[in-house]
Amino acid sequence: MSGGLWLHRHIWMGRPMAHLVSSNRELLIAYGRAVGLNPERLQCKPLRDPRDRVRRDAWHWDLVGPWLPPNA
Repeated sequence: MSGGLWLHRHIWMGRPMAHLVSSNRELLIAYGRAVGLNPERLQCKPLRDPRDRVRRDAWHWDLVGPWLPPNA
């Protein structure tokens, strides 16, 4: 929640998926453009900051199929 980028992996309807997330919308859009993600598909979802439990705006892309990076 400090403005960096993070990848949250999970399974959705039996398929691997990830959210590429940031509380810094401009940083997320800049990174997304560099890797070919469409800014129109960016979604806003407030997330609870673990430091003070206050909900803050955050944005994410859903990454599936060819957009899902390999496990490190």
